[in-house]
Amino acid sequence: MLLTVEQLTKTFKHQTAVDQLSFSIKENECVALIGPNGSGKTTTLTMLAGLLTPTVGKISFLGKPSINRQELGYLPQYPAFYSWMTAREFLHFAGQLSNVPNNELKIKVEEMLSFVGLEMTKNKRIGGFSGGMKQRLGLAQALLHEPKLLILDEPVSALDPSGRRDVLQLMAQLKKRMAILFSTHVLHDAEQVSDNIIMLKSGALQWSGTLAALKETDNDPVYILSTEELLGNWLHDKPYVAGFELRSPTTAEISLRKQSDWNRLLEDCLRAKLTIIHFELKKQTLEDAYMGVMSR
Repeated sequence: MLLTVEQLTKTFKHQTAVDQLSFSIKENECVALIGPNGSGKTTTLTMLAGLLTPTVGKISFLGKPSINRQELGYLPQYPAFYSWMTAREFLHFAGQLSNVPNNELKIKVEEMLSFVGLEMTKNKRIGGFSGGMKQRLGLAQALLHEPKLLILDEPVSALDPSGRRDVLQLMAQLKKRMAILFSTHVLHDAEQVSDNIIMLKSGALQWSGTLAALKETDNDPVYILSTEELLGNWLHDKPYVAGFELRSPTTAEISLRKQSDWNRLLEDCLRAKLTIIHFELKKQTLEDAYMGVMSR
């Protein structure tokens, strides 16, 4: 296992930002840390990056009790740059801080500039860069020393759709070469590149696994029923109905307490002499599954 986190906890005075969090990451695995604002994502990543000391808990990297900074690449949510530097100068400076050998540094800088698509603007001052260009430059500095684990805090949250797409495409390429742990509150971004997801709520682990497994979580099954007659409040007194919402006077989305209760619903429709036009199990979207888990 590349990274193992056990009972990781961070408390600020009387507030617990991260609460007994445990998870693991394999080599060349891309994991998304998902949760609403204030759920503890940034605090968790900052501790893993070695910039914040945990109150309690263990972090093991390749079986050792601490992360070797040379094996880690980190991009904060709001990376800072020296605006008077060019992209090439900044990467050369970052490479020296990361102890990249001088005889390799020049070649690696050019390789990274090309990889993130900044080769044509490498001699332009960073102060004139767009948000997307700065994010790509930040990604380049995190990759310069070829880490085994890349940690990205909300890497696309401040970007326009074009910049968002570019960075996600770069991440899809990178996960073939290293493990990636990135935070986001946008499910679509996680769906694009992640192999597994970790969901946080109020600093604690709420759910972890694959996106496919998330869609299969046991939320109340929802059926769509359409009839010729008005449905009104006919469903209110059915004990097997967990809830319902009228799409129109004759169509309802119905949550059943058990999936096997669909036959009871149809039997009651026949008893009430309702003419069924359409009846189907509604497919659960990723957002539906996410909201179901987070509401527990």
